[in-house]
Amino acid sequence: MDVSQLQRSWVEFLTALFNEGFLDSQFNQLLQLQDESNPNFVAEVVTDFFHDSERLLNELTGVLDQQIVDFKKVDSHVHQLKGSSASIGVERVKNMCIAFKAFCEESNREGCLRCLHQVKQEYFLVKDKLQTLFMLEQQIVAAGGSPPLM
Repeated sequence: MDVSQLQRSWVEFLTALFNEGFLDSQFNQLLQLQDESNPNFVAEVVTDFFHDSERLLNELTGVLDQQIVDFKKVDSHVHQLKGSSASIGVERVKNMCIAFKAFCEESNREGCLRCLHQVKQEYFLVKDKLQTLFMLEQQIVAAGGSPPLM
């Protein structure tokens, strides 16, 4: 594929992520911060998000597996995940965290466990999609181009 075809594929893929509700306008703002002086800015920020999110998801799993659940701790972890998701524009994970927080406030373990499962599903789905986007971006750069501005 030539650069223009790769760029078109990148735009179509990114547009689909917005249309399907995976990403919101905050992700666009993140894209606008990337330039020639920092060409990997978005990938680096998102990679940090992946590391933090997986740590939080593991901690949530551990707290919810306890005999006596510390719902304040669960709520704190969910709040962090919601905030980091919102800050980079990962819409569906953020929205799932909002529902999760409601179950924390009710001290509803079963509701929290269901939400944790759903948050994990949404997280791993968006992670896979963003990794695909970054691979497309790498192909564009390897072909001598740069990702188009949105």
